[in-house]
Amino acid sequence: MASEIAAGLQRATRELHGIVVSAGKMDKTVKVRLGGLRWEDRVHKWFKQPRHRLVHDPANSLRQGDVVAITKSWRESQHVRHVVKHIIAPYGGVGIDERPPIPTLEERAVERQNKRDLKDARRAFRKEVDGVVGQAMRLCLEGERQVKRARGVFRSHPMPESSVPVDQW
Repeated sequence: MASEIAAGLQRATRELHGIVVSAGKMDKTVKVRLGGLRWEDRVHKWFKQPRHRLVHDPANSLRQGDVVAITKSWRESQHVRHVVKHIIAPYGGVGIDERPPIPTLEERAVERQNKRDLKDARRAFRKEVDGVVGQAMRLCLEGERQVKRARGVFRSHPMPESSVPVDQW
């Protein structure tokens, strides 16, 4: 299944290039500036209008200033819909070889499927436990109802008072 997802994503994606403008402030997420131009019709001139995207960095291997290639991926969070494909040009003193490797699409798909399987197992276990706890609660409530009924019967029919005083028994 994971390879089918990876094959589908490989066919449907195109590679975008950008510069990391913010890294290290969010876990496994960086902000990338993508190039863009806008035509201003009044002055007949192109102006720069960059776009920014939040990009998933699975290995926390990017630094501010790196030139990276990104592709569309599955949604990681509310605003993160792209993932780092590879580093084109590192920035700063740390080289690409000294950083953690960026996982391939197949590795990410396998990891995602494993996480999903674990989540399904936890959900099934929780459902089973909730069923057992619910059954125990129902039995407990039924026992309380029977006790209340029994007390109500005794209260509605009080014991006849005897003519003999209690201290003479």
